[in-house]
Amino acid sequence: MNFFTSNDLSIRPVSTSVKKELSVFNGNFVRFFGSLDFEGFQWNLTLGSQITTLQLRNLIFELGVRMDLNSSIKLNHGTPMPWLGFGVFQIPPGRQTYDAVRTALKVGYRAIDTATAYGNEEDVGRAIRDSGVDRNKVFVTTKVWNTDQGYDNTLKAFETSKTKLALDTLDLYLIHWPAKREFTETWRAMEKLHREGQIRAIGVSNFLVHHLETLLEKAEVIPAVNQVEFHPLNVQPALLEFCKNNRIRVEAWSPLGRGRFFDMPAIREIAEKHGRSPAQVLIRWDLQHEVVTIPRSTQEAHIRENSEVFDFELSGEEMSRLDALDEGRRIGPDPDSFTG
Repeated sequence: MNFFTSNDLSIRPVSTSVKKELSVFNGNFVRFFGSLDFEGFQWNLTLGSQITTLQLRNLIFELGVRMDLNSSIKLNHGTPMPWLGFGVFQIPPGRQTYDAVRTALKVGYRAIDTATAYGNEEDVGRAIRDSGVDRNKVFVTTKVWNTDQGYDNTLKAFETSKTKLALDTLDLYLIHWPAKREFTETWRAMEKLHREGQIRAIGVSNFLVHHLETLLEKAEVIPAVNQVEFHPLNVQPALLEFCKNNRIRVEAWSPLGRGRFFDMPAIREIAEKHGRSPAQVLIRWDLQHEVVTIPRSTQEAHIRENSEVFDFELSGEEMSRLDALDEGRRIGPDPDSFTG
């Protein structure tokens, strides 16, 4: 757990001159002056007693200084990435993907996640161009597929994706699966593209701790992101801790468990208490775990609903209750055996 010691805490959103002050907690006094960038805000601290990052987040909520759909996290090499994005996995190519992405951008999402394997990169690119939203304000992720892994193949696959998306630069490029352990050569190609400025950030998807350890032995660039299956029934605490310790941001795919967990008593009861949907509770749970998340839907009502998660807070007890559902249950493939 990261600790900050604070007696007097002044907070202001970077974008405004508003300043709010709060005296917090008593405890062992340690003098310190400093500032801290935390979740898109500048925190000016006069340090005194211990305060955890969870307490800081609660203070944001209590003071009315909240995250919103435009909030982003700085990845380990400084690239800002929205906390909440829109995924297009299993949305059919063509009109459905195009319409879903246009709707998401209209609602206010500023991150779109696609992949070569989804077959809808062209529709994503066209929807972004037609949306009227400045390209530089949309964070675009795609992924290299298993059959395209290896140094030369990855360079070719990247050019194909870039052409389909009709983008000069990608914001984030991921290795989709560890597959047949060819990922070290794939990573070397991605590092080249990153050095050349063709990709702002590079990362991985579905990597377990041992995959990351193998990659880090040879990597010159630490992965910025590890996108994994993450929901209350598959928390993977050891993987979360490893990524945190190595400054790798975890991103959740299938954060809603494809709707399979909505009727579980814990999720349903917490949703009813807050007057929210189960989907909103699960997305909020992700964010309070400091996990970037990318829910998907093709229905405008659900796309909008999934974005409305910044005006309520799960208590520590509610977070623990959801954490306790963990049983290592996957709804997707096992990264150790899946080759695609």
